[in-house]
Amino acid sequence: MKELHVTSVAEEHETTCWGCGSHLLLSSYAPIFKCGWCGAITNQNAQKSENKGFLWRRLLDRCFVCLLIIFMLFVICGGVWAAYPIVFSISNYWGIFHSITTVLLSVATTSTFILVAFRCAGAPPVIQWGSYRVVGKGRLEDYTFCHYCSKPKSPRTHHCRSCGMCILDMDHHCPFIGNCVGAANHRSFIFFLISAVASTLYVSILSAYAACHLWPPLKLGTLNISRGSSNILAFNTVKTILFGFLRSAEFLSARGFVLAYLFVSCLSVQIGLSVLLWQQLCYIYQGNTYLSHLSSQGSDAVVQRDCQNIAQFFGFSHSALRYLPRFQNPRKRHKK
Repeated sequence: MKELHVTSVAEEHETTCWGCGSHLLLSSYAPIFKCGWCGAITNQNAQKSENKGFLWRRLLDRCFVCLLIIFMLFVICGGVWAAYPIVFSISNYWGIFHSITTVLLSVATTSTFILVAFRCAGAPPVIQWGSYRVVGKGRLEDYTFCHYCSKPKSPRTHHCRSCGMCILDMDHHCPFIGNCVGAANHRSFIFFLISAVASTLYVSILSAYAACHLWPPLKLGTLNISRGSSNILAFNTVKTILFGFLRSAEFLSARGFVLAYLFVSCLSVQIGLSVLLWQQLCYIYQGNTYLSHLSSQGSDAVVQRDCQNIAQFFGFSHSALRYLPRFQNPRKRHKK
């Protein structure tokens, strides 16, 4: 009796590449595959999704933009109304100097904000696709298909559901500017952060200086130092000074309250913007964006940390890049 050997034959699956329209024959079912001609990546499990809540997200973005514009106008107008009578009463030269500084910082902050908020963050390049005749070999290398926009998406492009479009080199979507930060406005966003940090620092210092001339004399209560440890004495001292400030604030004028609010609000905004600016500069130093940093976590990709990344980001010429220091990657040095 003969022995039968049974072998299993893999079923072939025929599918179509979305990039060049070529008919591909796969040895087995593959949910994600890459075309050998155009290089496009096809995900057969991806389905076209509806962008639900798009109008609601756009409305929230516009509300945040309006609130930020109102805050900027209040800082500019309120600072001029509250602080400049005191500055000019001290010296006319200092008044002129602070007036010029205010105009420069206001123009820089508002102009960069307009560029960031109302400029397209970076539309991906238009490329031909869909037909074998118009797509050359490797023209769609590592491209994927965006089911929201129904068009090709390059490897450095991400779709933003709040903006309703694909953004080239997308860093993140910022609700306070009502726009994405991408290839077209990333540099303007950094300039806006720098000018906003400088403006809030200037306003906080100027408002604190002007408030010192308006603040009523402190009414400090009696402090008992006969008993208690040093910690209790320090706590009682701070409490006495704090209550003295609160009691003297009862006689503060409207101009003084505006100065106090400007100091607290600008100081808190300055801290938040400084942290965001430092984070952005760290990503630029690494040659990444925020989204690319998230996608590279856990991978073995080599990060090129270099000061030349910052120089190229701000558009310095290639001749100036030679004088900047280069730092060798520790992973590369370890491999060698």
